[in-house]
Amino acid sequence: MRNSRRKWILLGCLLLLAAVLVFTPLAGSQPLDYRQVLAYLSGEQTPDGLIFFRIRLPRIFLGVLTGASLAVAGVVFQALLRNPLATPYTLGVASGSALGALLVIKSGLYFSFLGFSSVQLAAFAGSLLTVLLVYAISRRAGRISIYGMILAGVTISFFFSALILILHYLADFTETQQMIRWTMGGLDIVEYGVLLRTLPLLLVSFLVLWGMSSTFNILSTSEETALSKGVDVPRVQILAFVIASLLTGSVVALSGPIGFVGLIIPHLLRLLGGPDHRYLIPASILLGGGFLALSDTLARTLFAPVDLPVGIITTLLGGPFFLWLLIQKRS
Repeated sequence: MRNSRRKWILLGCLLLLAAVLVFTPLAGSQPLDYRQVLAYLSGEQTPDGLIFFRIRLPRIFLGVLTGASLAVAGVVFQALLRNPLATPYTLGVASGSALGALLVIKSGLYFSFLGFSSVQLAAFAGSLLTVLLVYAISRRAGRISIYGMILAGVTISFFFSALILILHYLADFTETQQMIRWTMGGLDIVEYGVLLRTLPLLLVSFLVLWGMSSTFNILSTSEETALSKGVDVPRVQILAFVIASLLTGSVVALSGPIGFVGLIIPHLLRLLGGPDHRYLIPASILLGGGFLALSDTLARTLFAPVDLPVGIITTLLGGPFFLWLLIQKRS
């Protein structure tokens, strides 16, 4: 019975994502004529076709990849910590990415490499540095504790946040505006090449984590149960934490820190179809991608021609859900 329900949920998530990919690129401050969009496919350089394929569609694809990655990372963190309130930013990846990006903005060191801007490269380097620092600090006598990683992540996050405040204080008006805009999270225009170069890392991460889904099911009960079944708990925890953090850092580097996606999507799917991670991970990919792309469409159209950062929309939608979750948890 439950397996049948999960199949319907997966089908519904797939149909939602397909509808988002087809219809949301047509929405915006300037409505598009679908006939001009189709004419572009035949080689005619129509204005609406250029807007659809060169501006809006890459942005929608970025939204799908970012939403899927944050949702899957949220599933992993909630499974390992056995806490539905855990998020992809638990180990401080967002602070590391923000510090890297804001250092470039403050220094004015702008360049491009393989289609990636210096801000994006520095943000990913910051997230990678954070993961390495967490790993190094939490390592004790050749062993790594999951709680040591969490404490190290929180400590590093506070330290990086202090450095970020210093950068804000030293920045001029223009730099401050750029910093605030980046930290709000947004899906800006990207090249297809950037998406294609990021895609392999994301796909490999998805497949590896999905392959570990049965182990996550065991870990979600208790570490003692996992150990009794022969699971190498520390090794699985470290591997999953590192992969989920790098997955998060990869998309945060492109879009900035976007909140609540990694919290509400896994929990909603868990309420609908249960805690089986063999279902949760693929469903999170589909629903997380569709949710963020749809949220970005709202950000583009609600106050058109003003383009809101999508992080504002996800916070407006996720905040009430978070409060409801806390009330439910207490009751």
